[in-house]
Amino acid sequence: MKFANIALDGIPTIALVDTQSQQFWPVSQLASGFAGDMVQLVHDFDRLREKLSSAGAGKPLAGAKILAPIDQPRRNIFCVGKNYHEHAAEFSKSGFDSSAKEGEHAPEAPVVFTKPATTVIGTGVAIPPHKQVTQQIDYEAELAVVIGKAGRGIRKADAFDHIFGYTIVNDVTARDLQKLHRQWFLGKSLDGFCPMGPYLVTRDEVDATKLAVKCWVNGELRQNANTSDLIFDIPTLIETISAGIELKPGDVIATGTPAGVGIGFKPPRFVQSGDVIRIEIEGLGVLENAVA
Repeated sequence: MKFANIALDGIPTIALVDTQSQQFWPVSQLASGFAGDMVQLVHDFDRLREKLSSAGAGKPLAGAKILAPIDQPRRNIFCVGKNYHEHAAEFSKSGFDSSAKEGEHAPEAPVVFTKPATTVIGTGVAIPPHKQVTQQIDYEAELAVVIGKAGRGIRKADAFDHIFGYTIVNDVTARDLQKLHRQWFLGKSLDGFCPMGPYLVTRDEVDATKLAVKCWVNGELRQNANTSDLIFDIPTLIETISAGIELKPGDVIATGTPAGVGIGFKPPRFVQSGDVIRIEIEGLGVLENAVA
């Protein structure tokens, strides 16, 4: 199933989506009494599942304003850095990586940081340039995992049982801040620096271990990889993060970006006001945002 957070008469409305017929059905109409957001849907999904099937003609998806699927995360977004071999190498050579050991090209354990909930925006929303604090904005196309079942100390073998589904994230980064402060939180966490969407797709719809990940800037293909290239796979990430932190329904884990980001070019190719970043992940749709 695919779900979207749609502004219906100006009110955020969780809807079941059929991208082939280009229609949607508000969940509140399919499951009487449901009035929650996407995190509430994740909580209630097992109870509501049988009711969540398209019934009759839906509303046209074309022209609908699609918000970020989880536009008000309850907690910070968990993010993973340097999780594709080629990207780890390009980052190491870029001069912007203060986290690597001498001569290191791939980390020995997952590199985990967070982005606050205030970074989240939906597809089509302009990315704030924050010109007063950064001059080096970069893009990062990423598969994001959404947790469906709570757990602490989750084993790799059980990891997929804790996943509700997947969406797309653009881990927008102020590289100058990332380098200056020698840690990643500030450079990753400016308001509006986490475009997300367009849909939340249940885990049974796609094989997350082998999804094509592509990113274009102004129509130029910059990133082109597959999630099969992850250094640390999804079960490893879930096991690592949950070892001492309870993962909760609605938590988002961005799994890392492949090679082709702006700092991978010589000279670096940062995005500027007016540039359009388009990200497509197989089976999950297209996330597109311009820099304001």
